[in-house]
Amino acid sequence: MPVEGKASPSAPAVRHVEVTEDEAGQRIDNYLIARLKGVPKSRVYRILRSGEVRVNSGRVEASYKIAAGDRIRIPPVRVAARDAPEAAPHFRLPVIYEDDWIVAIDKPAGVAVHGGSGIAHGVIESLRAMRPQAKFLELVHRLDRETSGVLLVAKKRSALTALHEMLRTHGMDKRYLVAVAGRFRNERQRVRLALLKRATADGDRRVSVSKEGQEAETLFRRIARGADASLLEAQLLTGRTHQIRVHLAHLKHPVLGDEKYGDFELNKALRKKGLRRMFLHASRLAFRHPETGAPMQLTAPLPAELERFAATIREEAEPA
Repeated sequence: MPVEGKASPSAPAVRHVEVTEDEAGQRIDNYLIARLKGVPKSRVYRILRSGEVRVNSGRVEASYKIAAGDRIRIPPVRVAARDAPEAAPHFRLPVIYEDDWIVAIDKPAGVAVHGGSGIAHGVIESLRAMRPQAKFLELVHRLDRETSGVLLVAKKRSALTALHEMLRTHGMDKRYLVAVAGRFRNERQRVRLALLKRATADGDRRVSVSKEGQEAETLFRRIARGADASLLEAQLLTGRTHQIRVHLAHLKHPVLGDEKYGDFELNKALRKKGLRRMFLHASRLAFRHPETGAPMQLTAPLPAELERFAATIREEAEPA
C-alpha cells in the first residue's frame, strides 16, 4: 500500500510511495506526471535531473522503468490551486467484451477517446468516472472523434504493455468499414504512402502524403460499388494518424462525410440524404489475449445510420 507523507496546500511535504503491481513497467517520468496533477512537465523533469526524486534511495534517469515494490521519494512540490474540475459525463458506452484484463467498447461517433485540444472529457474519462473503484484503465489505441466502433481499454498495466507490443509487431488486425466517393476501381488495392503530420496555426492536426513522413500502409478491399459511391473494407497495416482518410483522399476517393479531407460540397448534399456523419467505422479487432494467448475477435455492427446508407450502395451494385 502507498505510504504518503502529510501535506497541506500551504506546506507540501516529502512523500514516500510504494509501486504496486499494476503501476509497474512504466517510466518514472510518466508515473510522476500522472501522479503530480497540475505540475508542469518541465518541473517534473527538473526534480528528476536534480536527484530530488529517489527510487530505493538512489537517483534514477527519466527513462527508468519502475518495478513492483520500488519505494519512491517524491519531494515537496507545490501544485497551483485550481477550481474543482467538471465531472466527466457518463456517455452511453456499450460494452462488447470484458474480463479482468481488458474491456472493449463500441464507441459512438462524435465522442473523443480522451480529453484535450478543447475537449474536456472523452471515453476514458467517462469510463473512469463510471468505475471509480477501477485501479487501472488506459486506452490501448485511439479512434478519431467521428469514427465509431471497437475501442480497446486495458484494465491492467501488464495487459497494456502486451497489447502495445502487438501493435508494434503487427500482431493486431484492425479492420474498418468505409464508404467513399466514386466508383472504386480495384477489388483489392494495397496503398503504401508515407504520411507527414503537422499542426496548423489554430492547433488543429493535419496529415498529408509526403516522402518526408512516416511509412504508412493500408489494404483496401471493395465490398460493393454503387452508381457514385463505394463500400470498402480497410485493413490498417500501420497505425498513423488519419491514415485511412488521407490515403483515400489521395486516391481521389475521399471518405463520405469527412469534413477535414473530404469533398465538402458532396458532404453537404449527403446530409440532405440522411448521412450526417463520416462513414468510417472500426468494425473488427483481432488479436491474442494479453494473458491467456487465446485468439480474440471483437466486432461492432454498423450503426443504423451507416447501415441504411450502405444498403443503398449494395442495392446499386452490379451483380457479381
